[in-house]
Amino acid sequence: MIRHIVMFELLEEAEGRNRQENREMARERAEALRERVPSLKAYQVVVNEPEADQTNYDIALICDFEDMDGLAAYQNHPEHKAFGAFITNLRKNRACIDYEMGND
Repeated sequence: MIRHIVMFELLEEAEGRNRQENREMARERAEALRERVPSLKAYQVVVNEPEADQTNYDIALICDFEDMDGLAAYQNHPEHKAFGAFITNLRKNRACIDYEMGND
């Protein structure tokens, strides 16, 4: 099983909206991927708590795939590409890691 975690730090303002508005819009759009990308085996969208350190990243997607081919299918899916184009205009930074989950 492959886990893909991607985190986004959003700009204070982008596309005429503030950081909080864009965080919520990004969360909603990211949630929609759950039903649209067949290779996703497990999927979670999380946002930084308002009380947490505000230097933390704003939103993270935690995705599980059967294998690297499943991850590649996700990355090339038109809905994922549309989300990527959307979030690119809102983000200051992006961090990502892909790893094989152990059979603990």
